[in-house]
Amino acid sequence: MLQAQNISGGYHKHDVVQNLSFSVQHGEFFGILGPNGSGKSTLAKLVSGVLPLTAGSVLLDGKPLTSFSAKELGRKLAVLPQTMHTYFDYTVEEVVSIGRYPFQKGLFNHLSGKDQEVIKRVMEQTDTVSFRNKQLGELSGGERQRVFLAQALVQEPQLLLLDEPTNHLDISHQKSLLDFLKSYTLSNDLTVLSIFHDINLASLYCDRILLMDKHGVVSVGAPIDVLEQSSINDVYNTEVIKQQHPTIAKPQISVQPSIESEPNGLYDLKESLDITDKRILIQSGEPYKTLSSSLVGGGFGWNRTFINLHVPKDYNCQEPKLDMEKFIVNEGHSLNETIGMMTAVQLEDAAVIEMNEEQHSVFIVVTAGTGNAVDVSARVKTHPVTAGTINIWIFVEGNLSEEAFLQGMMTATEAKVKALFDEGIKDPISNTPATGTSTDSILLAASQKGTFFPYGGSVTPIGQSIGTGVYQSIRKAIQSYKKRRNIHD
Repeated sequence: MLQAQNISGGYHKHDVVQNLSFSVQHGEFFGILGPNGSGKSTLAKLVSGVLPLTAGSVLLDGKPLTSFSAKELGRKLAVLPQTMHTYFDYTVEEVVSIGRYPFQKGLFNHLSGKDQEVIKRVMEQTDTVSFRNKQLGELSGGERQRVFLAQALVQEPQLLLLDEPTNHLDISHQKSLLDFLKSYTLSNDLTVLSIFHDINLASLYCDRILLMDKHGVVSVGAPIDVLEQSSINDVYNTEVIKQQHPTIAKPQISVQPSIESEPNGLYDLKESLDITDKRILIQSGEPYKTLSSSLVGGGFGWNRTFINLHVPKDYNCQEPKLDMEKFIVNEGHSLNETIGMMTAVQLEDAAVIEMNEEQHSVFIVVTAGTGNAVDVSARVKTHPVTAGTINIWIFVEGNLSEEAFLQGMMTATEAKVKALFDEGIKDPISNTPATGTSTDSILLAASQKGTFFPYGGSVTPIGQSIGTGVYQSIRKAIQSYKKRRNIHD
């Protein structure tokens, strides 16, 4: 569709863009990213013919851009620049109508029936019909942007070139505009080339991205390949973290602020540990990054309040999450920063263990009973659903990667299974060694300060502390549970 071959150009005999090459395929949503001063806007002007090339060539459908007349080019290519003429004395419909100029013939440039039909259709598509008779100056920034987009689209272009189209829009209008453009490319066989300021928006909406710096092209390809953490760090000269979007297969970039803080150890957690017959509570002054299977706060998150709530053995498990949330709110805690679990085990039998090493510390709190022990391999489906029996809290003073979080969970689970085996716990239905209980919960929390741990498996220092601590604490808690049960029996 569009080919830029070794192009150079700029202003006042200074080539801002030098020897740059790339191509845009038909039907593609193609994005261009780069820091301020890298030449993104200059590149847009060069490939649209607004600025002359000093070297190289731009081909549109295989023909040099310079071979098209102004009207011919207008029927092929539409441009939505970063700043637009205001047209304050024109109505919205008049501004949109200007886009039909490449199709008008004769001296008087009257709008034909076809022109009127296209204008009406595009204004409906861009949701600008409702203010068609308003002066452009009466509109909000988001409304004006839609008007100028409509003006470009009534040209019925094959290629739409946008220069930072969301630059002055709030998040709602950014999403609305880009959702529309993405849909329009699919339904109207349109190719889009857009300069982006926002890396994450480019990742979400573009099929391919060109990443450039002041020296030229850094890389071209799919967002997942181009938006490498190291490349973004280098090009933008700032520290970032690359993560995956939670619902679609696109990377997202988070800025890492230069805020230095020393690890506080686990002193605050231990001091705040409060165990009553109703609940176990830990409150941290600083939030911990967490991965958990808890009723409230499950998955990855950041939390500073941790609750293990005692419920009766005959607790009705119909709406446990709602009950947990009500308890948290009634106790004056924030749902957004709280991990909430439930257990029918007597909380005074909780096992608390601390593991201190030179470069890390681990603090573990466990409640454990075996009334609903299960052998997961036995595939028995008749176990009753009851409140959680083995609840594990693991707090780490250290900085864990996401891999380390997951590996730490695996290590803790392996330690739990070994502890149950050594305590002789069996599934009462299959009479085979139990691997857990039917509603176990687990939490791994890290301060994300101090030593960085890329891995948390059983052979790593952090994994060894987690494994040993979980094994010992579960055995200790189960022994207390057995003793209480024997006394009761």
